[in-house]
Amino acid sequence: MIAPGFTGGTLDRADRVRHEPERLAAAEADPRARLLVLHGLDPELDDQGRLSWTGLREAQGERLFLGFDPDGAPLFAMAPPHGRPFPNARSPALFAMLDRFHAADAALYAAARSLVDWHGRHGFCAVCATPTMISHAGWARKCPNCQAEHFPRVEPVVIMLAERGDKVLLGRQPPWPPGRYSALAGFLEVGESIEEAVRRETLEETGVRVGAVRYVASQPWPFPSSLMIACIGEALDDRIAIDAHELEDARWFSRDDVRLALARDPAAPFGAAPPYAIAHTLLTAWVDGA
Repeated sequence: MIAPGFTGGTLDRADRVRHEPERLAAAEADPRARLLVLHGLDPELDDQGRLSWTGLREAQGERLFLGFDPDGAPLFAMAPPHGRPFPNARSPALFAMLDRFHAADAALYAAARSLVDWHGRHGFCAVCATPTMISHAGWARKCPNCQAEHFPRVEPVVIMLAERGDKVLLGRQPPWPPGRYSALAGFLEVGESIEEAVRRETLEETGVRVGAVRYVASQPWPFPSSLMIACIGEALDDRIAIDAHELEDARWFSRDDVRLALARDPAAPFGAAPPYAIAHTLLTAWVDGA
């Protein structure tokens, strides 16, 4: 099975540095220290798909400590100006880059993007609404009024295939490219297990009931900060009744259909998600018998 996109990172997150100002100061003073080049939230890639970096002298503002690269060089990103959240939409420029990323750099970018974006959206205390300050070397914010500490959160999302015999259920959303079908997905709700979320979301979106659920893989998805939890569920029936608020269409596809789509064969009956998406990994695993 291919590794999901945005995984396989080599970053040493160095939690020990986040709590010791002397270690953080030493990292900032290290001549090898580098600052990630971001245009808003978009990276800059070279011809090999590697991230672009510059020296810390270019940092005009507060820095966020990302960690150390495999050679021990300290890595940083710039914190956004206080109270300046980024737009929710992903830029066309970023979409054009996603399949060019070097694997290890994609994982590093995912961490950096989610962290920078979180600071842009959480400049005020959720308890008392006072402007907060960066703490823990950029991995938290603290309220100077009520002393509450706020940490980056990950939003869990189930992404799943429902299988019945030699067929798999895929759905389509209106914004997607023409002909694309993919795995169903939805956020976990409070008080819900992964298996329960898979069953609920599949039933809500397609009307198909699911029994046993098995885990396949996970993926950090930095738009803005989700954890995609990929599963396969056993469908108890094959009658489809879509929720038009969620899906434009849903269909059963055979294993041969999926093989053609993954190979981008012109004869494929649908277009598959790109390789950096865990839906592609999930379909590959299903075709291979996972």
